[in-house]
Amino acid sequence: MDTIYALSSASGRAGVAVIRLSGPNAMTALRAIAVGELPAPREAGLRRLRHPRTGVDLDQGIVLAFPAPGSFTGEDVVELHLHGGRAVVRSVLEALASCDGLRPAEPGEFTRRAFEHGKLDLTAAEGLADLVNAETEAQRRQALRQMRGKLGALYDRWRQDLMRALAHIEAHIDFPDEDLPPSLAEGTKSTLSAVSTEIGRHLQDERRGERLRDGISVVILGPPNVGKSSLLNVLAGRPAAIVAATAGTTRDVIEVQLDLAGYPVIVADTAGLREAQDEIEFEGVRRAKARAGEADIKILMVEGSDHQDMVAELENLADDNALFAINKCDLLEHLPTVLLCGRPTFAISARTGAGLDGLLAALTEAVIERAGLSETPALTRERHRLALKECLDCLGRALAAPATELLAEDLRLAVRAIGRITGRVDVEDILGIIFRELCIGK
Repeated sequence: MDTIYALSSASGRAGVAVIRLSGPNAMTALRAIAVGELPAPREAGLRRLRHPRTGVDLDQGIVLAFPAPGSFTGEDVVELHLHGGRAVVRSVLEALASCDGLRPAEPGEFTRRAFEHGKLDLTAAEGLADLVNAETEAQRRQALRQMRGKLGALYDRWRQDLMRALAHIEAHIDFPDEDLPPSLAEGTKSTLSAVSTEIGRHLQDERRGERLRDGISVVILGPPNVGKSSLLNVLAGRPAAIVAATAGTTRDVIEVQLDLAGYPVIVADTAGLREAQDEIEFEGVRRAKARAGEADIKILMVEGSDHQDMVAELENLADDNALFAINKCDLLEHLPTVLLCGRPTFAISARTGAGLDGLLAALTEAVIERAGLSETPALTRERHRLALKECLDCLGRALAAPATELLAEDLRLAVRAIGRITGRVDVEDILGIIFRELCIGK
């Protein structure tokens, strides 16, 4: 197998850059580039680095060696901690390229080798990819839990339970004359039923893990000129959308990404809802309504002076995850104490900030309710969901099977479906997708 190398830290100028090597020639390359004796395994050592062919000094940095199998990839691994200037990194990479048996790593290849050497399963690899991409505290916590194997352990437990049940069924098929105890078959049905119940409960998660991974979608809706863009700008803390007195200024969907109490939120400002005046506005209204249908949470906004005109429209858009706001309350003599569509309503002023704390607190509560972390590891990808649904279908057929042989076949398919999630079977089509999500060297 080739020895690979790559910049593992972010590209560009930095205080420190890390280059990683993995493979059978990693230690040989370290001896060629580092001056002096190598440090003891897993102990950092300060060494002068030089080009192995020209002898030109390249840098002075920290070197570490991790002999196989006690490394991230399960192979011999070397890390070079350098000064993070572009010229330094480029010169060391060029020096490594001159060493025999070394080549640049492909995207995600270090993680792929870790998987191939049994250092982590597919769910842990996905967790690592999510951890690299995490932008909020909740995303970090979910990704770290998955990378540490919490999700994989859950699926492996189900798989082991089903494999034991399959062994009992196959024993009945292969040894029909051995008078095996009836309790074995009865226990098998009980196991299948219990696992089916757990998987079904696991699937009924309202896509919490996927929402947390991708971001909770929030859309601001209402008639023109009620302050939707002003509210978006307040939430974003910057002028993300144009604000003007002219009605219908916003024609397209404008998005900003927020970190709300540690949760990733994507807030969308939309075109005002009214009878379109032209073709462009018609498309804007259509997109606003389409986004409303996809959103996890809606903020339905009207203006304090004429909110009754929009009640019917809002009733068509409202659902259990809608928040109602009456804007421009600073222009009213008395704050409105009303309900829109029979729901509690926040009186706010996007201009002065009045009432926004209450609306923001309600939005935060709704976000946590939609994507909050729970004790049970959450589904984070559609492929998990599809494989579990397939497994559940197979278990349903197995429990209803009229013959033992048919039960066994459906049970085998169920084991195979759940095994694909962690990489026990049929992994090649999944590997490329997962590892492309990772940066080179990760």
